[in-house]
This record gives sequence, structure tokens and C-alpha cells, in this order.
Amino acid sequence: MQTDPHPVLEQPADRQFVSALARGLEILRCFRPGESLLSNSEMARRTGMPKPTISRLTHTLTKLGYLHFSPDQGRYELGAGVLALGYTLLANLDVRALARPAMQELAEYAQCSVAIGIRDRLNMVYIEACRGSAAVTMRRDAGSRIPLSTTAMGKAYLCALPQAERDFLMDHIRLDDEAAWPTVKADIEEGFRHYQDHGFCLSSGLWDSKISAVGVALPDPDPAKTMSFTCGGPSFLLPRDRLVGDLAPRLVTLVRTMETKLGRNLS
Repeated sequence: MQTDPHPVLEQPADRQFVSALARGLEILRCFRPGESLLSNSEMARRTGMPKPTISRLTHTLTKLGYLHFSPDQGRYELGAGVLALGYTLLANLDVRALARPAMQELAEYAQCSVAIGIRDRLNMVYIEACRGSAAVTMRRDAGSRIPLSTTAMGKAYLCALPQAERDFLMDHIRLDDEAAWPTVKADIEEGFRHYQDHGFCLSSGLWDSKISAVGVALPDPDPAKTMSFTCGGPSFLLPRDRLVGDLAPRLVTLVRTMETKLGRNLS
């Protein structure tokens, strides 16, 4: 089932769509890493909803425990209810426990970061991350978000999707930034060809020229459950020949092992 990366809050053609619920969830999505407090006015600007509507929704979400209001700050922060939902999701993902030992072993070997991500709209969200003990490495933990279209993890994810799902997301990537689309499209298509030939995608520097990474997908019959693994770090520590000749094959082996343990075996 396709999930709109930018869902419309008003969908009169869909009688099953509950707009009030959608608006409430959009409020929770306003919060970003590093931002603990937001006002009603800030949420109104981010969602495009009228401030009176925002005020009713934040009041309701506070009563339900999904937001907490700080009287001193006059702003809201995410409540324990959101944490409970996120923890339940992570706790039910068997792949995290299965993959963690092998991920940590690869992270120590490469002295870099190894992570699993799932898609959220036009981003990939880390659900597990391991780091080598070296001081110089990426500092991203579970919950970190990276772009779908310009990262090795995201491109590998796209490669694993059925054609209809891939086309659907590609169209939304285009609409998200039409000026950048020709460059992004060419990079994604190059990633498709490389994935078909070698079983992994490489970062190209479109997102961050200082980071080198390889991505391998873990597909699922249900595209919504498809995941992607990445191994990456500072470019000066991970030249292309090391990624291609050493780390990429190790990551492919790790992911295929997880595939077998989870009973997927789709690749």
C-alpha cells in the first residue's frame, strides 16, 4: 500500500480518511531533533493550519499525554505517550536484535558507523545504529533522519521496491525539489544500475561530500516493511576503493544473513 510522502489533510474524496486525526499527527511531526519546545504559532507556520485549530489540537494532545505544556516557556514538548509508541515499534522489530552483534562487529572492523533505516515520507529514519570505538566517526543514533533520494541507504531502499512503489516515490522526490530533480534523478538511476550489477549503492556526495557510505536493502513482500542498511563514515577514512572492495561485500553478506534469519530470501 502506497503512503503519500506528503499526505493531504483534507481528502473529501476518501470517506474513510479522518482529517482531524491527520491534523493531530501533523502536530507531532512538527518536532525535529534538537528542538524540544514549540509554540502554537510555530506549529501553525509549519503545518499551514490556522492557529485556533492548532490550539485545540495541542490542548487535546496534551490531555492525552502526547504533548506536555511548559508554563514557564509558554510552549509544548513531546510527551511520554509519543515515546511509548516509538518504543513499542522498536521493541517489535526483531531485525534490530538479530543484526546488532554483526553490525557492531563491522563497525569495529571498519571504525565507522553501521545503521538500519526505514522510510518515513521522503527520509530514512535510523532504527538501530552501531559505531566503532574510533573517535572520528558519524554520531547518529536511532531516530536520526537522512534524505531518501541522495544517500546510499535511501537509494538502496528505492532499488528494492516494486516498480510501482518506486515510481510513486520518484514522482514525489521530483515534486519536492524540481530544480534539483535532473541531478538527483541521474544519481538515482546510476544507483539503480550499480545495485543491479553489484548488489549495493554508494554515496555520491549530493547530500554530504564529506561522508562516504554504502547501502544495501533488506526487502520484504510488504514494501512498507522494507529496510536498508548502511555502512559509512568520513570520506578521508573511507576511500571508494575500500568501500567497493572491502566494506560493501561485508555489508552485503551481513544483510543477506539477516534475510535468511528473518525468512525473507527475496533477493
